[in-house]
Amino acid sequence: MTAGDSFGRLDDDDYPAYTMGRAAEMLGTTQAFLRAIGDARLITPLRSAGGHRRYSRYQLRIAARARELVDQGTPIEAACRIIILEDQLEEAQRINAEYRRTASLRTAGT
Repeated sequence: MTAGDSFGRLDDDDYPAYTMGRAAEMLGTTQAFLRAIGDARLITPLRSAGGHRRYSRYQLRIAARARELVDQGTPIEAACRIIILEDQLEEAQRINAEYRRTASLRTAGT
């Protein structure tokens, strides 16, 4: 991999650029919190060649949402489930919008 390839990944939301320590620091939380949401299968960090957890920006946004809910008093397992359900709802709404758009194009074309 060249330096140019590495720089190109800086814009990739799924690139696992952050160590556990850095991720916890950025979120203002503990490494134990990141382990807990990993154990709850909210996020699955990639592993470096040495076995260390690495997080992407996308995963950090999810972790930040979990922290927000936990800070409001929601148990961590419930917070993880809420986020999973929110994500499923968003995906279902996106699919429904696509179906509606396709259906309206078909009726407009007849």
